[in-house]
Amino acid sequence: MKLLLVEDDIFFRKFYVEKLKEKGFLVEEADDGEQGLEKIKSFKPDLVILDLIMPKKDGFEVLRSLQIDPELKKIPVLVFSTLGQNSDIEKAKKFGATDYVNKSLFDFEQLVVKINTLTKK
Repeated sequence: MKLLLVEDDIFFRKFYVEKLKEKGFLVEEADDGEQGLEKIKSFKPDLVILDLIMPKKDGFEVLRSLQIDPELKKIPVLVFSTLGQNSDIEKAKKFGATDYVNKSLFDFEQLVVKINTLTKK
């Protein structure tokens, strides 16, 4: 299964890329929203794990851009952010996010379960 992790925090990104690879996922990474959109188009992941607070294009802008493309909007997006207000969650889902996980309250095994649930075809 192909995952794309779009996250600007290098430590956090590298940690999750390695942990997800250990679980058998094929993982690509992007460090900002612009690079994330480019990689979504070229890599065609089964799931995008997307931070919201990033340089160049934030996660909300990435979600809006995906909704414009009929093929890309089919790719599920799991927002993985420290923004945890209901208004942020509702806004992300309104812009096309499939689900939302607050990364400050995360449990890695629960994240893997959520990834597997969202990518079941």
